[in-house]
Amino acid sequence: MKTTKAILDEIYERLFKAFGPQHWWPGETPFEVCIGAILTQNTAWMNVEKAITNLKKEKLLTPQALKKISMSRLARLIRSAGYYNQKAKKLKNFIKFLFDNYGGNIKRMLNEDFLVLRSRLLEVNGIGLETADSIVLYAANKPLFVVDAYTRRILSRHNLIGLDASYTEIQNLFMDNLEDRVLLFNEYHALIVRLGKEICKTKPNCPACPIKDIEKKIKHSCDSCSKELPHPQDRYVLDIKLYASPEVEITEEDLKKDLHSEIDKLIEETRGMDAKKLEEEIYVAYKLNLCRKCRDILNMRLKNREFV
Repeated sequence: MKTTKAILDEIYERLFKAFGPQHWWPGETPFEVCIGAILTQNTAWMNVEKAITNLKKEKLLTPQALKKISMSRLARLIRSAGYYNQKAKKLKNFIKFLFDNYGGNIKRMLNEDFLVLRSRLLEVNGIGLETADSIVLYAANKPLFVVDAYTRRILSRHNLIGLDASYTEIQNLFMDNLEDRVLLFNEYHALIVRLGKEICKTKPNCPACPIKDIEKKIKHSCDSCSKELPHPQDRYVLDIKLYASPEVEITEEDLKKDLHSEIDKLIEETRGMDAKKLEEEIYVAYKLNLCRKCRDILNMRLKNREFV
């Protein structure tokens, strides 16, 4: 059986062989990419193209122009993108964010540390995870894998994720197993979109799928009893987070000590310690895949307080 990394590599190779390079994202400037990322929410790209063409015709595809335009006129111009009143508000929110934080300078925004930029974008009303990550990857050219409905549909149909997998869980699947390369993330996501649009539709054309049967190369099993769990619905994921702290006996003498000086002393003692090693000693997090029987046994033991 192949590793997850090997499987993801093979999926990419098969898709690239079937479809070739996708040349995505189709925007002439980073600012246009940002606007397109917001407009493409819940609609097909052809509808977004019409809206962007309208903005270009009116010479409005600049931060300054979109700041000045009225909400009602903006909504009319982007009508083809659907939910035009809502999206007009989202665009205005983004433009306000751009001016409030970066003086309206898109280059300055995109030069921000990409994780900081992502967190700031997520604070903007109307920008969610997929939109923020699209701006980071396609406009800022930073290595952050974009997850969309096609990604979820394709991976779940091939038993690579559970139906209830979170956005972050799916994103980590790629980022933990692929090289951090912008071009790779860009092309991979575009190829997934192509597969989802043409073959892995709501009603899939499985015989034509270039990655059919890929899931048979992955072996999923219970981490407790080793029972094979080929289907996501049979797997129960347990997140374990353990914090370890040394046993400390507080004496009356300790209570009399100056708290600030003790803190300073502790900081000084840990200054030369390796942060990674220190983190590993006090915190451990990992996941277990369990079958239903082992999950029920574990829950019962937890209920009976058999663990300290």
